[in-house]
This record gives sequence, C-alpha cells and structure tokens, in this order.
Amino acid sequence: MSTTTGNTGTTVSRQFGTVLTAMVTPMDERGQLDQAGAEELARWLLRTGWNDGVVVNGTTGESFATSDWEKASMIHSAKRVTAGTERRVIAGVGSTDTRHSIELARAAAEQKADGLLVVAPYYSRPTQKGLLRHFEAIADSTDLPVMLYDIPARTGVAIAPETLVAAGRHPNIVAVKDAKGDLASSSWVMKHSELVYYSGDDALNLPLMSVGAVGVVSVVGHVAANRLRALTVAYRQGRVDDALRIHRDLLPIYTGMFRCPGAASAKAALRKLGLPAGPVRGPLTDLSEEETDLLVADLTAAGLPTTLASGPAVPEALARVY
Repeated sequence: MSTTTGNTGTTVSRQFGTVLTAMVTPMDERGQLDQAGAEELARWLLRTGWNDGVVVNGTTGESFATSDWEKASMIHSAKRVTAGTERRVIAGVGSTDTRHSIELARAAAEQKADGLLVVAPYYSRPTQKGLLRHFEAIADSTDLPVMLYDIPARTGVAIAPETLVAAGRHPNIVAVKDAKGDLASSSWVMKHSELVYYSGDDALNLPLMSVGAVGVVSVVGHVAANRLRALTVAYRQGRVDDALRIHRDLLPIYTGMFRCPGAASAKAALRKLGLPAGPVRGPLTDLSEEETDLLVADLTAAGLPTTLASGPAVPEALARVY
C-alpha cells in the first residue's frame, strides 16, 4: 500500500458495509413515487442475512428521471427502516453539474444519509482535471464518506487510475464502485492508494474480490443478496471453491438481469415476487411479456425464487454454504 493516510478496508467496510444493493425507486400505477412501497422494499432488502445497506438514487434508482424532492424522499423512507440499526443508506448524488451534485449531497446529509455515491459526470466528458475538481468539490460539501463510481460505458468518460489515486487523498473520498471492467487498472489503484473497492458489475464480483475488493454494490442483490453475502463470506474465509460454486450458479441471473436495462429487469423480478416496484419512467420501458419470461427462466436457472412462496432461494446441495 502507499503511504497515504486514508481509511483501512475494515474501516470503510464498516462505514458502507460489504453487501449493498443499488435499490430501484418504486412507483405506483400512475408512475408516481411510492413512498410506502420504498419503505417496504428497503425493509425486505435489509432483512437479516441480506444487505448491509442500500444505495438509493443511483442509476438503478432511475436518478436521471426523479426530482430532487423524490430523491430526498427516497433517503427519508430508507432511513426510517434503518433507524436504530447498523444498516446503511448511501445516497447517489451524481449529476452532470457540479453545483447540482453539491446541492444533492447537502440534501442527502440533511436526510441523515450514511454516505454518498458520486458517479463521474455523464455526457459532458470532462478532462481528468475537471473530474478531480468535481469529486473534491462534492467531498468538501459534507462530512459524509464518499464512494466514487467509475462506469465509463455509461458516463462516456473513464476515471483515470492517477485521478482516482489523487481523489483518494481527500479525507472524505474513501471508496470506489468499480464497473470499468479493467482488473489491471483497479489493481494498480488499490496498490497505490488506500481507496477501498466494491464491485459494481455483478459478473465480476468474485474476480474483483480476488484482486482486493471488499464487497459489492449489486443489482442482482434485489433477488440474491443472501447468495452474494455467502460468496463474500466464503471468499474471505478461504473457501474459494465454495465462492466459485456460488459465482457459477449465479451466472444465469448475472446475464439475465442486464439483458435489458437493469432498473427495468430488477423491477420486473420484484413484481414477480409481489414486492413494490411499479413501472419505470421514460426513456426506459418495462419488460415485455417475452422478456419477463426470459428473466424468470434466468432466475430459475440460478436457483432463485420467482414468487415469495416458491421455496428456498438456496439449492439443498449448497445449504451448508449459506
């Protein structure tokens, strides 16, 4: 590790947790925010043995299509569930505009969020200097710990390894949600900084852990957070064969959840389970009947339930792992 004085992996994992789900934003049949549904879904996701926390107002939460008031309401609903517990609520505050992101960060702090997720500004494709200034300005605006989100396929700009290392010198910037798909780059950053890595690409959860990631920020966690927890525990305990078995068993849903946009797929899966989800907002579209049938087949192939009454989510042969 470098000689920088950041947080240790243990400290950061205590701040954020190990298994987190990037939670959808439930809507009612009219497409309006379902606040009661948000609280119910958060309670379901945060039950014992599942998630350490939820990330609200991220891309999977359709942050590009929700108002600032709705974003604050999502934090409020999730915090009602976590009150008096060690569960965390991480608020996505990324936008194309530094000033707006700062406003969202301060609003999240007012709602008592436990941390911030800051994605690289999308569409504008700023320089690396611009990215660093953007991240530092947001980190300066509150005392909350910050997780940067590197997903160039969506934002149009990658956060260079050197920029991540520089950002990690800020005392509030402590982690990275990595969806870059470049394990060599991620390894270099982990070697040269004290930034703690979380997998932001479900198919790479185990590979990224193998080079130093401490946990996951998952979309598949909507339906399989217990399995992801088992994977992380098995790997940390040195039971690599068990971790690999879980990874391979989940491959169908790793693929199926992203055949269509993740928010639409996650909501379709939740609707099948009878949980609050509702429709997506434009420009996204809900899954067709045929697309939903494929997703159900993926859930079944991964040994996951397709209704809340369809039995255990863990195959009997793997029960000892969980």
